[in-house]
Amino acid sequence: MKNIIILLLLAQTIWAQEPTKRIEFEAPEAYPEGVTFDQAANVFYVSSARLGTVGKVTKEGKYTELYTDKTLKSTYGVKVHPDGKRIFVCAGDANYSKFSTPDTKKKMARLIAIDIKSGKKLMDVDLSQLVPGEHFPNDLAFEKDGNVYVTDSFADVVYKVDASGKATVFSKSELLKSAGVGPNGIVFHPQGFLIVANNGSGALVKIDIKNPEKTSKVKIDQFFPSADGLLLNDNNTLTLVQNGGINKIFKLKTSDNWTWAQVAESTSFEDRFAFPSTAAMSGNETWIMNANFSEITEGNNVPSKKFSLQQAIFNPVKK
Repeated sequence: MKNIIILLLLAQTIWAQEPTKRIEFEAPEAYPEGVTFDQAANVFYVSSARLGTVGKVTKEGKYTELYTDKTLKSTYGVKVHPDGKRIFVCAGDANYSKFSTPDTKKKMARLIAIDIKSGKKLMDVDLSQLVPGEHFPNDLAFEKDGNVYVTDSFADVVYKVDASGKATVFSKSELLKSAGVGPNGIVFHPQGFLIVANNGSGALVKIDIKNPEKTSKVKIDQFFPSADGLLLNDNNTLTLVQNGGINKIFKLKTSDNWTWAQVAESTSFEDRFAFPSTAAMSGNETWIMNANFSEITEGNNVPSKKFSLQQAIFNPVKK
């Protein structure tokens, strides 16, 4: 009887340490970083930090390329437009591109719109001339008025691109600055402000849409260095993806419109996310892109063929 109990306890321990559900797909050398979900088509779209493509991933794990452009080096943040007909993607050459050149390295900054049905490019906006210095277009968010906001993690700014494709510098707040990678994940809040994750400082920055000079840090009892993607679940709940060795996903809650917030839930360390980068919602499920960037930074000579989207299961955080 004692042996049976021991075996049951061991089985429970092993089961508890199993990673959460994954959708594995083959996309040789792609190293996807951004992910978004298309509710109408029931598929994910993913970017490629190494190849600069945009791919489509089914729930069954079938990967196909949706858009390829030889002028692109890396693609990062990717989002389905609220109209459901277009995909917008950040394109640059910040770090991991297989096709990097001296002319584009840390210089390219583009926002591209792609027609979902045809896979053809509809818009291509150059952001690289708006601010001098190095560039890393990283993530984007849509506003209800048709504007797109793009973070530049090397220039420490947020750009604004209107429906016609006109681009301007929206915010260059001191709160966005960082010694390394600065503004990263970004979301638009229906109450009229942006929330931006500063990757380097680990802070969340709140920027007023009508008055971008009005910026503040969201007051939280902890910082999130290497904060990456953000996802607004509802007006009072925000999902934050943290990599940099932490490799956990957090749900933050607010009761005062993001003046203050607290960590309400998180994933477990045992889930073993592999350099998680961004998040997307499919129904009530939260799916995380495992970017596997640690392989590249560690000088892996054999780039991966397989990658995965992993479901985030949240547990209440003990106070």
